[in-house]
Amino acid sequence: MRDELREQTRGAYNVVAADYAAMIPDTSFEAPLDLAMIDEFVRRADARPSRRVLDAGCGAGRMLTHLQSASPRLEVTGVDLSEEMIALAQQAHPTARFVHADITDTPFEAEQFDAVLAWYSIIHLAPPQLQNVVTEFARLLAPGGLILLSYHVGAGERQLIKPYGHDIELRAFLHQTDGVVEMLAAAGFGIIARLDRSPRKTERHAQGFVLAERR
Repeated sequence: MRDELREQTRGAYNVVAADYAAMIPDTSFEAPLDLAMIDEFVRRADARPSRRVLDAGCGAGRMLTHLQSASPRLEVTGVDLSEEMIALAQQAHPTARFVHADITDTPFEAEQFDAVLAWYSIIHLAPPQLQNVVTEFARLLAPGGLILLSYHVGAGERQLIKPYGHDIELRAFLHQTDGVVEMLAAAGFGIIARLDRSPRKTERHAQGFVLAERR
């Protein structure tokens, strides 16, 4: 089930990569509260010793652009499941490092990063798989390292109909913030902030954000 879902997600994003990058090129879609959570994440990451940040599920690199614009001192690495997304991200950021890998099982060394941003990249993981990615992020972070997760709030699964104009199947999962917080705590994280934002007119679900620190 996990491998089937992963390959389905990888294949779907390979197909939609160019249109995704064109339709969502930057953070202009984000709400002010969303950007406020990112700003706090960047402020804290910028105060860390090495300032190494992992953009987990980086897509075509739009969040990497935002992170480096907010703090040019951050050393950001991107990782994504889709080869086509990685190719677009590398094209947009020729001097940055990008790695093709599953965010639940990355090739990076332990404690290599000071911060991990997973901006809506966990929405394609079913709740039972979420603990795997939280455990992996804990492995990657140095003590005191930061993590910021964002996701759609709720329970269950939804099918994305013709995502980004393509007639393909793409599944997404909703997550409850209480459950996300419990998993982070079990993996050794202390919660700094949590936010459930009401949906805007263009959104079907509330949006959830958790900022935490590895103890």
